[in-house]
Amino acid sequence: MQSNNPVFRSQAFQSYAGNGSAHQGYGQTGHSDPSTWGVGTPGGPAGPSAPVATTPITIDSVVQKTAISLVAVLAAAAVTWLATPDITDTDADLGPLIGLMTIGSLVAFGLSMVNSFKRVVSPALVVLFAVAQGVALGGLSKFFDAMIGDHIVVQAVIGTFAAFAGTLAAYKFFDIQVGNKFRTFVIAAMFGMVGLSLLELVLGLFGAQLGLFGMGGLGLVFAIGGLVLGVFMLILDFDIAEQLIAHGAPDREAWRVAFGLTVSLVWIYTNLLRILAILNQD
Repeated sequence: MQSNNPVFRSQAFQSYAGNGSAHQGYGQTGHSDPSTWGVGTPGGPAGPSAPVATTPITIDSVVQKTAISLVAVLAAAAVTWLATPDITDTDADLGPLIGLMTIGSLVAFGLSMVNSFKRVVSPALVVLFAVAQGVALGGLSKFFDAMIGDHIVVQAVIGTFAAFAGTLAAYKFFDIQVGNKFRTFVIAAMFGMVGLSLLELVLGLFGAQLGLFGMGGLGLVFAIGGLVLGVFMLILDFDIAEQLIAHGAPDREAWRVAFGLTVSLVWIYTNLLRILAILNQD
């Protein structure tokens, strides 16, 4: 059964050994006797060339690429926080902050679509996505910090990494198996929530809202649902990383895993931040 996950549909992933196809053995079609290999003669056809060796993906490369992506997010968020005017109880100019949040969100959303369906992962686009996402998060975090206080941002950051550690531990210790139905459900739910968010944004432009991002009961339910979905997304990311490593994917695919993990962690952080804000409001 073909997966709906863009990663598993990619040409690169489908070409890995063991993913529905067998290795060619020595002497089979497509291979030649090494004694016949040559560099060719002037004016004549060149002999068969040796296959280009590629470095396989490892857990270390996944950790390294993910760390680079997360550092880019944190650095961009910190710069956005420090570069924008402080929000006080008086009428503060929120224009620069809202502008950066809007631009960062739109750029991050566009790049997330490109990275999700791009067959050959681009490290530059992954890092650029992380920077744009960091700009949006920096503005959002500063806004909630001024509105709620009580170190809500620090709590959300700690909670996000606690969710990551807990999900990873559960995935390994309970040997969670990911099937096609689970993948389909997670991806469908993710795009469903993105669609609802865009609908809420469009309705907001006309002065009508569903309350999905409000500070009331519906907003809390939507945020909790988003948090649970973020945990499912992490499980899907762990499975993708495990499958890529098992099938000997090229090392560049570590950037695809880093992108997925960054999306999931940002998703968890934003929903956890909203939950804490709703629960701690006056």
